[in-house]
Amino acid sequence: VQLVESGGGLVQPGGSLTLSCAHSGSIFNLYVMGWYRQTPGKQRELVATLKGGGSPTYVDSVKGRFTISRDNRLKTVTLQMNSLKPEDTAVYYCYGKKSNVEYWGQGTQVTVSS
Repeated sequence: VQLVESGGGLVQPGGSLTLSCAHSGSIFNLYVMGWYRQTPGKQRELVATLKGGGSPTYVDSVKGRFTISRDNRLKTVTLQMNSLKPEDTAVYYCYGKKSNVEYWGQGTQVTVSS
């Protein structure tokens, strides 16, 4: 299984970005999908997760600003990020898990700066 992210970049505070992740495997709807982020010197932090048929979960710092969604037919997961803050700057990683096996994308840089 390969996870390929796209959509990172530079945005001003208060702006928006959309991250997308394409999943190459089968039975996508059985995967828990999500997004993590990491800044230098810190541990990777869970941002949002979404099961195939469940409700999303978010870290408190992004609630009300970020929205995770998935398209089981296209096998993609998207993270819509609004009202971005400088502290959202990080490398964002797409994550997938099924049967206790984890998969990671290569990461995409998001920089929030004026």
